Amino acid sequence: MSRRTPEVALYAAVKAHLHALGYEAKGEVCGCDIVAVREGEKPFLVITELKAAFTLDLVLQGVDRLRAADEVWLAVRMTRRGRDQDSRAHRLCRLLGFGLLAVTPSTGHVEVLAEPAPYKPRPDRRRRDLILREHARRRGDPTPGGSTRVPVMTAYRQTALDLVAALRDGPRRPRDLTHLAPDARAILYRNVYGWFESAGRGVYRLTALGERAADAAVTAPLPPAPRS
Repeated sequence: MSRRTPEVALYAAVKAHLHALGYEAKGEVCGCDIVAVREGEKPFLVITELKAAFTLDLVLQGVDRLRAADEVWLAVRMTRRGRDQDSRAHRLCRLLGFGLLAVTPSTGHVEVLAEPAPYKPRPDRRRRDLILREHARRRGDPTPGGSTRVPVMTAYRQTALDLVAALRDGPRRPRDLTHLAPDARAILYRNVYGWFESAGRGVYRLTALGERAADAAVTAPLPPAPRS
């Protein structure tokens, strides 16, 4: 007697979906959850792997099946906010050439979330330019990769700290600080970190937060010098 798993609940709906597409589907063939074949001069072989949720193990199973199948589908239980609804998971499946199905066992509904077709992501030039610009502007390498729960020392923060250091000696006008930051006026006005405040018309000084940031910057180690 076979042991009923959460994946078995998905089987009937996925099998019916494949039958509707013209395939003959059978379960547990040579270690594959579902093998479906569409007859022709050369049989078209589809392997589908079932999991209760979208996981790395499921993706790795799909990778293993690619060498034997004409198409690979991954089928998971449909959720409202789970990984199956994550657009990054859909893109991953398309990049790997998998199809992705979301199944509602109670109704037998099957939704195609990704097609197993060659996929090339549309370039995000704005994000690419932002990353390149930040990399070029950041001085040294002040924040180790993988850091969490600590402020990232961005190029913007570095420039704001330059202005903090310049204001330690007293209030200044933005135009007197453009040698440190061409956008000094905007940084002082936006006051993202709460370090600056107006000291009169067109003049800025440090807040108490800014004074503490200045003290911390003095005691912090300098970032490594950029390599030439």
